[in-house]
Amino acid sequence: MKWMLSIAVVGMALLLGGCSSDYVMATKDGKMIMTEGKPSIDKETGLVKYVDESGHEIQINGDEISSIVER
Repeated sequence: MKWMLSIAVVGMALLLGGCSSDYVMATKDGKMIMTEGKPSIDKETGLVKYVDESGHEIQINGDEISSIVER
């Protein structure tokens, strides 16, 4: 099940293109994470790396993300 979600998250991220737009990531526990620029997904570790609105670089487990949408 986890690998299917990871594939879905990767697919959605690829579909959203390589713009420098801001994105919103929804987590499975209902949180909305606003990002500056497009989050990147490390295929080896499954971590999603993003820059938050304060400019801090953060990583989150891709299994915790339910969707990534461009703002």
